[in-house]
Amino acid sequence: MDSATSDRAALRATADNGLKIVVVGGFGVGKTTMVRSVSEIRPLNTEETMTRAGEAVDHLDGVGSKTSTTVAFDFGRISLDERSVLYLFGAPGQERFWFLWDRLFSGTLGAVVLVDTRRLADSWYAIDRLEHHGTPFIVACNDFGGPLHTEQQIREALDISPDVPLVECDARDRSSSKYVLITLVEHLHRLSAARTEEAPAPAEDTPALTPEPTP
Repeated sequence: MDSATSDRAALRATADNGLKIVVVGGFGVGKTTMVRSVSEIRPLNTEETMTRAGEAVDHLDGVGSKTSTTVAFDFGRISLDERSVLYLFGAPGQERFWFLWDRLFSGTLGAVVLVDTRRLADSWYAIDRLEHHGTPFIVACNDFGGPLHTEQQIREALDISPDVPLVECDARDRSSSKYVLITLVEHLHRLSAARTEEAPAPAEDTPALTPEPTP
């Protein structure tokens, strides 16, 4: 386990507002890489070396060069301002660890679904669980140099609606990963503003009727 030690950035004493975002997706799509690239602290990683025993249960198609894997979650942190902190959780991608996802989604502000366009089907479960929980999300296509797809082809393959933002990224690059998170935050802001506009106006107070005097 890779724990933060000497290079940990101190959390400001004024920080009292924690916001949680989860990065999900299929096996080997770059979730750990994204959390590592954008976190201001040395991230907590629960990576273990892959063994031959796992070959029978983990689908390695397209990720044959992968030598380690997350077995619980990744954790990183970004300070937004003096009072607000963004906590990033990367969910494990293997099917045998999907039971952890529901707990990771608890209290989540929103999610990034990281996608490898060479293996689009691997992201269906992540999207299904997020929709089941009612968790807002965006889709980020990580650049693995795979076949090019149009935005419409990706939306149709993943069955995502036009209002779900779809962006391209390189999870290894800090600025690219930050752009993904900014896109998610802007999406959440638009959803919040739309809910506010759709909310019914509060009913005006109705004055109490004064009973007529009894003759």
